Amino acid sequence: MAQPESAQHTAPPNTSNGSFLTADQDGYHKGLTTRHIQMIAIGSAIGTGLFLGAGGRLASAGPSLILAYLVCGFFAFLVLRAVGELVLHRPSSGAVVSYSREFLGESPAYFIGWIYFLCWALTGIADTTAIATYLRFWPIFQSIPQWVLAFAALLVVLALNTISVKVFGEMEFWFSLLKVVAIIAFLCVGLYFVLTGHVVEGQAAGLHNITSHGGWFPNGLLPMAFVTSGVIFAYYGIEIVATAAGETKDAKHEMPRAVNNVVWRIIVFYCGSVFLLSMLLPYTAYSSGESPFVTFFSKVGVSQIGDVMNFVVITAALSSLNAGLYSTGRIIRTMAHAGAAPERLAKMNSHGVPFGGIVLTSAVIVIGVVINYLNPGKAFDIAMNMVAVTIVLVWSFLLICQMRLKAAADKGLVERPSFRMPLSPFSNWVTLAFLAAVIVLIAVGDDIGRWTVIAAVPVLGFIAAGWFLVRNRIDRRRSEHEAGELEPTAV
Repeated sequence: MAQPESAQHTAPPNTSNGSFLTADQDGYHKGLTTRHIQMIAIGSAIGTGLFLGAGGRLASAGPSLILAYLVCGFFAFLVLRAVGELVLHRPSSGAVVSYSREFLGESPAYFIGWIYFLCWALTGIADTTAIATYLRFWPIFQSIPQWVLAFAALLVVLALNTISVKVFGEMEFWFSLLKVVAIIAFLCVGLYFVLTGHVVEGQAAGLHNITSHGGWFPNGLLPMAFVTSGVIFAYYGIEIVATAAGETKDAKHEMPRAVNNVVWRIIVFYCGSVFLLSMLLPYTAYSSGESPFVTFFSKVGVSQIGDVMNFVVITAALSSLNAGLYSTGRIIRTMAHAGAAPERLAKMNSHGVPFGGIVLTSAVIVIGVVINYLNPGKAFDIAMNMVAVTIVLVWSFLLICQMRLKAAADKGLVERPSFRMPLSPFSNWVTLAFLAAVIVLIAVGDDIGRWTVIAAVPVLGFIAAGWFLVRNRIDRRRSEHEAGELEPTAV
């Protein structure tokens, strides 16, 4: 007897449909090497959330921001461990969509696929806004409207992203290397200033910049809690290694090392940087309109280094924008392959790049250009809050997929990889509870956050309603593939 249609969409894991699950990998070039995947993993943990967002969050929460980064970083690491286990089970450029299809069914895969697309599109809005903001730090760009700079940045990254995966890997390698070198240089300079008691703004650097300005919680506990959404935004993108694994030559060897290295990056780069920033200047010296690193170097009278750091934060934003276009191009192709997105979006160019999704994402980011025209002062905050909401959903789906993988392995349906999510499923449930708390904090934090959560409800409802328009096409695509009638995607 044939299964009801609903059962076809929700019965996990789809272990009997392995060829359908992996067919969307056809046409990709294994152009990412060890140095690419390692630097992508490093660079994904260092982005605009640290280089730009840390200034405003320091001004709001003070040195307690260190604790916020540490707590959020711990849960981000758990998410990445879940991602690592899924990747070792089956590397896929479809990432969260492909794993949701295997372990949750077609309708969840459709839903989270479009959420993931929306998440990166909104991140692109924040990134283009950040790039435009950074450029206006220099007088030569101050006469150019912010929206023009944002649009120009989008066009440049779009053009480079459609060339080949190797070009993407090289861009990410050098972008990430520059970010790492800059952070290490700052840590060395900052540590020297603190150890020697160097005078900054008429006051010696040291722990007293924390203790004599209200202590670790100068504004209380609530501001630290309310900046959580921004801190989560800072960590978003660490899961892109799952997408990159599909185009990596030896993903199962590289993934465990890349994931485990996240812990020390979080402690050194994020917590170490914020700790030093807090000791170098009072938290009141920082603001949301300027990178805290630029603030520091400008105030010590080394404007040239301030210029260098400003260039670094521009590359950080370019790196994030580059990664967003890369990942959504692959996610949209996976969805188009299954029928959850228009078939034309599955097309690849002669270099193995799924350009349809990249162009679609760029079209949505243009909305951010419009926001920069209408309200340039709030464009980054609006996008950041919306991204935080979608991050929670994406990470939650990855955690649930890993739990379903473990459950399937316990039943003997699949073999569980040796690289595993620690203390699963207990750690999964604790992380899911934390992510739910993040949504609550966004909603009660301020007016922008409250309206962001309210606006997210109809948006998510609209995406969910779209399932009823594509489910028949998804059934047809699966039937065609199983019958051997589905032609390979044109290259």
